[in-house]
Amino acid sequence: MTDSGEVVPLKDAIEQVKTAVTRIALIHIGFSKTLVEELGEKKGKELIIKSMIEYGKLIGRQVSKGGQDLPFYGLHDKYMYDDHEFIDARKCPAPHGEDFDFSRYRVFGCMLAKVFRELGEEELGRLYCYVDSAKSMAADPSHKLIHTACEPLGDDCCAFDLVSTSEAERENFANKKENWKEVDPILDKNSGAEKK
Repeated sequence: MTDSGEVVPLKDAIEQVKTAVTRIALIHIGFSKTLVEELGEKKGKELIIKSMIEYGKLIGRQVSKGGQDLPFYGLHDKYMYDDHEFIDARKCPAPHGEDFDFSRYRVFGCMLAKVFRELGEEELGRLYCYVDSAKSMAADPSHKLIHTACEPLGDDCCAFDLVSTSEAERENFANKKENWKEVDPILDKNSGAEKK
């Protein structure tokens, strides 16, 4: 409801979320390009990944205190759990529910990925996706959420799996080590952080 007591139509609310998410994508690319231009590709990408660790930790802490993880609508075009399609994430099984199986969950039409593609900045944009592993490890360091498909890598959706972490991954996460990028194998393989 607005201050005047009016109800905002869902379509308008979705557009407002998309505007906010577009700004998040733009600030990520703006900061990322600046880091790479000023520090070189290798060091710049290392700092981007360290920043995503810190960002994920902040989100994980907020969610652990009862905060909402992601918007219910506007961030993605649709959600799939098994063969069931949802436009409103509130109607999809809860990603943090006890019986939730991430390997059966997919999201389509990621607004961030759309902006990264429009800018031709998929390589820097995909580094944003490390936030998923970081926020899951902030909530529970013994597990990490990894991508099995990722729209900024050219896949038609983002798909995930929740897997156990190694002692080295937990230590690298706690100490913001550059090699933490290996935590999500498909992002690491495609991160370009190894270039000089």
